[in-house]
Parts: sequence; structure tokens; C-alpha cells
Amino acid sequence: MLFLIFELGKDRYALDVRQIAEVLPLLGVKQIPKAPQAMNGLINYRGTAVPLVDLSQMTLGKASARRLSTRIVLVHYPDQTGRTRLLGLIAERATQTARHAASEFVATGVTNAGAPYLGPVVTDARGLLQWIDVRTLLPPSFRDLLFKESVDDRWPSPP
Repeated sequence: MLFLIFELGKDRYALDVRQIAEVLPLLGVKQIPKAPQAMNGLINYRGTAVPLVDLSQMTLGKASARRLSTRIVLVHYPDQTGRTRLLGLIAERATQTARHAASEFVATGVTNAGAPYLGPVVTDARGLLQWIDVRTLLPPSFRDLLFKESVDDRWPSPP
């Protein structure tokens, strides 16, 4: 399997590339006033507004560093109805990939109810690499905020 490698703080994590739609430079972010801290804003992806979540802010409580290697990773994310939506993730040092068989990853033996997205680990030349499950990345309340379907009569309906 092929994984995109990124960092949170000093630790390395992996996303299965089958869950990724595209990796983009960190440009063109529209801020959302009064949004939760981890909600970095929206981006326009081929005419569609896509919510953008800062992984470092969400997991470590500090904003991602703005470097050339900080990217927007567009992932296929299941919303509360089970429909797949695009979700943008700001990820630091997201410029490398690695191949590992799923069988190479081993359970950590640690259960963290506050971070159900943390999966098994594999050891490589640089140390431990932990698999992130996109499907369980967002707490339900945050997911529902980002993908809530609503009708707002204050604005005209699209043609």
C-alpha cells in the first residue's frame, strides 16, 4: 500500500493514498469568522467550497507551521449520512510517500477514546510511523458542523 507521510509536532503519520483525492499547496484559504479554531476556513476546489481543518490545531492545540512543505490534503470523508465528501486537511511536511503492506503495521496496545483515528504503527529507518484513519478523524459534533445540510431562506436558491 502507498501512504502519504506527514508530521504533527515531531511525530510522523501516514494516510492511505486511496483516501486522498489530491494534495495541494497551502493557498487561497477563505477564513470563516467565529469558526472553531481547528476549522481553518474554506477553499475553492474546482468550483466547490471545501472545509479546511488544521490537523495540528485539532490534535496538538497549535496551528500548523506555514512552510513550503505544509500542504492541503484533500481526502474522501464520509459525512453523517454516509455520503463521501471532500475535506481539506492542513498537514505539515506532507511531501513524501512510503510503501508498506498493511500486515507490517502492528497494534499499539494503547486505546485513546479522544483520538480514535490513531491506528497501528510500523517501524522504518526514521522510527515509528502511525496510520491515521480518515473515517474517524473528526469528532461527530465537529463533522456535523462542517457537513450540515440545511436550507437558509435568507439567500436565494441557486439557479
